[in-house]
Amino acid sequence: MHRSAPRLSRILACAAVPVMLVAVGCSSDSGSDSDAEKNAGSSSSSSDSAGAAEPTKPAVEPAKFTDLPDACTSIAKDTVKDLVPEAKKEGGAAGRSSDLSVRGSCSWNGLDDKGVKGSQYRWLSVAFTRFDSDQSLGSGAARATEDYTKRVAKEKASEGAQKAATAAAPGIGDAATAITYKLNKTDEDFEYATVVARTGNVVVTLTYNGAGYAGAKTPSAADILKGAQKAAKEAVGKVDATAGAGSAKASPSAGDAKKKEKQEEKKDDAKGAAKPTSKATPKS
Repeated sequence: MHRSAPRLSRILACAAVPVMLVAVGCSSDSGSDSDAEKNAGSSSSSSDSAGAAEPTKPAVEPAKFTDLPDACTSIAKDTVKDLVPEAKKEGGAAGRSSDLSVRGSCSWNGLDDKGVKGSQYRWLSVAFTRFDSDQSLGSGAARATEDYTKRVAKEKASEGAQKAATAAAPGIGDAATAITYKLNKTDEDFEYATVVARTGNVVVTLTYNGAGYAGAKTPSAADILKGAQKAAKEAVGKVDATAGAGSAKASPSAGDAKKKEKQEEKKDDAKGAAKPTSKATPKS
């Protein structure tokens, strides 16, 4: 059949339209699928990244102690008199501190004149350092342990120290080390003993030394060490008894618990007395 030219042109144009649409559609779908896959992969990667973010660090344990005792009253008066006879200041000389709840110290010194037998010099000092718990730095106890280790090493390496030795000092706080050595100064031989102890988040450093003057004998290393350990034990005990101890506040002492129990018993007795169990018979 013979078709006119205009009609044939219209047929060819209509036939070409689907081909173009299909071509464009395929090209468009192909790009969309590829982008979708990329976006999906990016989304999945973001989700994985979010899930793999650093986990929240567990909260550090609270510091056991939130305050320090008065350094000058941390050692019993009788102990001070025994270790430092003729002390210039019986109450001790307090060290400077910008915050006594974090750092405090006190020292005593005295020269006991024995006349023709010479003189005995003694010096005693105690220092406290408290560490708070910090999320970025660690618990107070861990920080105190680190400081305790450093102080032991520092004392052992004291300038001019002779025959330095360290030994555990059991029964004093959570951990304690005694450092002993000899030191010559002012042309006299001094015996030194330093006890570094840790209790909870507090480090206690106690130093005791002595020398004989004008012909007097140098005190024995054993006596100096014994005195240092006694004083250090008292100082650590004072920290343990300090008001403001975080854990102590949360857990009442046995004595407080008994008082509370008695108070409750009195309340119960009072309630019982207010409610008669039977009707009273009036007397004639």
